[in-house]
Amino acid sequence: MSNNVAEYAALCEALEFLLKRKLEVSPIEVRSDSRLVVYQMRGEWRFRKGLYHEKYLEAKRLIAHFSNLRFRWIPREQNEEADGLSREAYRRAS
Repeated sequence: MSNNVAEYAALCEALEFLLKRKLEVSPIEVRSDSRLVVYQMRGEWRFRKGLYHEKYLEAKRLIAHFSNLRFRWIPREQNEEADGLSREAYRRAS
């Protein structure tokens, strides 16, 4: 699995969580340290190729359900708590 697959898989899980709670019209800001995910979901970068193609398409399908969804890139060094949680999850999965 690549880091891009993991980033998109996490995004899809979060969007499905929000959909199950019927939050499609609520203002939602997705914050991520993945510049690729944020810029692609904003439409600023195009998808070219990669192992994450299926998850990218799933995320695009899911975001279409939301009317007030924004994406914001947060550099990893400015988000130590999330970085620590992701490292812990990775250690547990290994």
